[in-house]
Amino acid sequence: MNQIKKVLEEKGIKQIWLAKKLNKSYNMVNAYVGNRRQPTIKGLYRIADILKVNVKSLLK
Repeated sequence: MNQIKKVLEEKGIKQIWLAKKLNKSYNMVNAYVGNRRQPTIKGLYRIADILKVNVKSLLK
């Protein structure tokens, strides 16, 4: 399970903003945030880079 939702809330960032940065649909990002889907390892590193956090902070 990932902690993307927690990091987004802490930083006050909307899912739609992250979706645009990742060039993914809102539904895909929403699935990541809701832990219905998991991003690839490469995707996880990209999310961490965009959110300016350590990858470990995105993992439980």
